[in-house]
Amino acid sequence: MRYMMTYDWMESMRNTTQWMGATAQSMASYPVFAATPNPMLSWMAAWGEVTERTYQRMVVKPDWGIRTFTCEDGKDHLVDVETVVERPFGDLIHFKVNGREEQPRKVLLVAPMSGHYATLLRSTVKSLIVNCEVYVTDWHNARDIPVSEGKFDVEDYTLYLVDFMREMGPETHVVAVCQPVPLTLAATAYLAEQEPKAQPRSLTLIGGPEDPDATPTDVTDFGRRVTMGQLEETMIQRVGFKYKGVGRMVYPGLLQLASFMSMNGERHSKAFNDQIMRVTRGEASDHDAHNRFYDEYLAVMDMPAEFYLSTVERIFKNREIARNEFVVNGHKVDMSKITTVAVKTVEGAKDDISAPGQCIAALDLCTGLPDSKKASHVEPGAGHYGIFAGRSWRDNIRPLVIDFMNANAGPAPKKPRKPANKNAA
Repeated sequence: MRYMMTYDWMESMRNTTQWMGATAQSMASYPVFAATPNPMLSWMAAWGEVTERTYQRMVVKPDWGIRTFTCEDGKDHLVDVETVVERPFGDLIHFKVNGREEQPRKVLLVAPMSGHYATLLRSTVKSLIVNCEVYVTDWHNARDIPVSEGKFDVEDYTLYLVDFMREMGPETHVVAVCQPVPLTLAATAYLAEQEPKAQPRSLTLIGGPEDPDATPTDVTDFGRRVTMGQLEETMIQRVGFKYKGVGRMVYPGLLQLASFMSMNGERHSKAFNDQIMRVTRGEASDHDAHNRFYDEYLAVMDMPAEFYLSTVERIFKNREIARNEFVVNGHKVDMSKITTVAVKTVEGAKDDISAPGQCIAALDLCTGLPDSKKASHVEPGAGHYGIFAGRSWRDNIRPLVIDFMNANAGPAPKKPRKPANKNAA
C-alpha cells in the first residue's frame, strides 16, 4: 500500500506544481498591473507559463501530428492512423495515405518501450512515409491497463512482435530502434524456427544493446552496480487510485523522467531558465525549438514492472540474448536459425547510451546467415537520437536503409494473368 501512496504523492506533487504555475501566470497577468509595469511581474508570468506547460505535458500522450502528406501529384492527401492489431499492452498501427497507390516497401517500425511514447519516432515516420507503407508498434501506458490483463515482460514483448510480423506477412522490412533491438532479433529467430514463411525480408537494427558488455556505458554500468532487489525496492510502485491500472506494479514515468533529467541536470536547468527569459521578452512561441523538444521529452509513460525488471536482469545482467540463451514461452531461441533475413546494424560514433559495438554484435550471433546478407554502418559524429531522428538519419542513414531494403526485397510479386478472351476470332 505504501507504494500506491508514493505513486499518488508523486502525482499530487506534479499536479500542485502545475497549479502553482497556472496561478502565478494568472495573477501576474492581471490587467490592472499593466498600468504599473514591473519586470518582476513579467518574470513571474513567464515562470508560470513555462512551469504550467512543463508539468501538464508529463501526463499527456503527444499527438502524432501527421495529418496530411503531399504526394507526387502535388496534392495534400489525408493521413489516417489505423489500428491493424489491437492488444492490451500495445497496438500495431498503420499510417495510411488516402488516395495514394500502395507503396512497394512495407515497413514495421518497432518503437521502444523505455519511458517515452512511440510518438518519439514521429520524425522517423515522416521520413519513411514518403515512399513506404509505415506500420508502428504503439505501446500503451501501463497505468491505463487493468491488472486483470496480466503481466507483460520481455517474453510477452517478443511474442507481440512475432504476432505483428505474422500479421504483416513475409514482404515486411523491420526497423527496430534502440531498446527493442535484441528482442526484435529474438522474435525473428523465433519465427525462423516456428513459422519460416512469416519471416520478414530484412531487419535493420538501430542503436540497440544487443550485447551491452561489448562497449560499456553509464547505462550498462548502472545495471551492473545495482542488485535486482535494490531496483525493485527503489524503482517499482503501484499505480494509484486515479487510473484504470490501479494496483498494477510499474516503473512510473515520473520517476523515469527524474532519472533522465538528472543525467544532464545542468543542461536542462539552463534550457528552462533561458525559455523563461525568452517568454519574458516575448521571443518564445508555441512551437519554438524548446517546446517542440520538451513537448515530447517530458511526455512519459509508466512501464510494466515485470518488463523493466526482466529487461535489466535478462538482457543486461545475464546477457541471455548476447549469449544466445534466450527462452521465449519455454522455447530456447537460436539466432543461428536466421538464414534468409538480411540484417543491417546502424550505430552512432558518439552514442553514449548504446555505444558502437553493442548493436553490431547481432551480426556475430547470426552464424547461419551468409555474409552477403549482413551489413553495418557507423555514422560519424552522431549521437543516440541522431541516428534515427536527426539530420544524420535524414541525410545519410535513411538512404542507406532504403537501399538495403531494396536490395533485399526479393522478386516482385507476379501479377495475375488475365483470362483468355474466348470470344476472340
